[in-house]
Amino acid sequence: MTLDQLNTFLWVARLGGVRRAAQQMNLSQPAISARISGLEETLGVALFTRGPRGVTLTRQGVLLRNHAEQIAASVERIRAEIVPPASLSSLLRIGAAETIVQTWLPAFLSRLNATYPKLKIEVMVDISINLREALLDRALDLALLMGPVSEYSVDNIELPKVSLAWYRPVAMTEPDISQVPVITYNRQSRPHRHLAAELYARHGGTAQIFPSNSLSTAIEMVAAGLGVGVMPEVLGRRHVAAGRIVEFDPGWRPDALQFSASFIGDTEDALVQGAARLAREVAVEYG
Repeated sequence: MTLDQLNTFLWVARLGGVRRAAQQMNLSQPAISARISGLEETLGVALFTRGPRGVTLTRQGVLLRNHAEQIAASVERIRAEIVPPASLSSLLRIGAAETIVQTWLPAFLSRLNATYPKLKIEVMVDISINLREALLDRALDLALLMGPVSEYSVDNIELPKVSLAWYRPVAMTEPDISQVPVITYNRQSRPHRHLAAELYARHGGTAQIFPSNSLSTAIEMVAAGLGVGVMPEVLGRRHVAAGRIVEFDPGWRPDALQFSASFIGDTEDALVQGAARLAREVAVEYG
């Protein structure tokens, strides 16, 4: 029995299939199958029941998973205590919502690179609902998104809330938000849903919402006079200072956004946990 076999067994058990485990581990499916077969032969028991939709653990497989998780956690603790952060060489796949991309993500990546100079980093920018799915599919190691992610397998580190504010074009005075288009977040996002409900409650069906996948594009639309906008205050502040848009108060403000640094908790990966804590440190400093 080897650590490679146990690690492979864990990924197949977590993901429910050889193909997905092969993608996660960057190995071929025959290599994954060979490791599992070798482990089953060593133990003299079947660990998985094969089916058309993937694999499920046998009773012996469930027992082995409990032991394998403990061994994996011990290996990660050894790695965290013995290997200096500057010597860690791995791949970290980060997903980030655009609010974070437009604010403190560059500072976080810079700090991450300084702490782990040998670390390879991939960044995916998307809306939070897609980042959540990518995290649960284990296509991401760390997701910086509107959270928390309410799944038993996910650990969440709470990030500072992001306040929203209203902005208007410089030439537009005293806008009537029941008549002027409101430019804001993507239609599939939580702030869009909350804003739509609030506008409907206050103005009925007369209010219009223009959703955008890009906050920077939304700000350009406001600056061009296409409507008013609901944007993160920390982002709008720059454009107000540049004289491109103006903050205004229609008498109410949408709720602040809650973000989290979320990662799969059953991996016990000290690097991912360290990166999540570092993200919170940078976010707090930025705010």
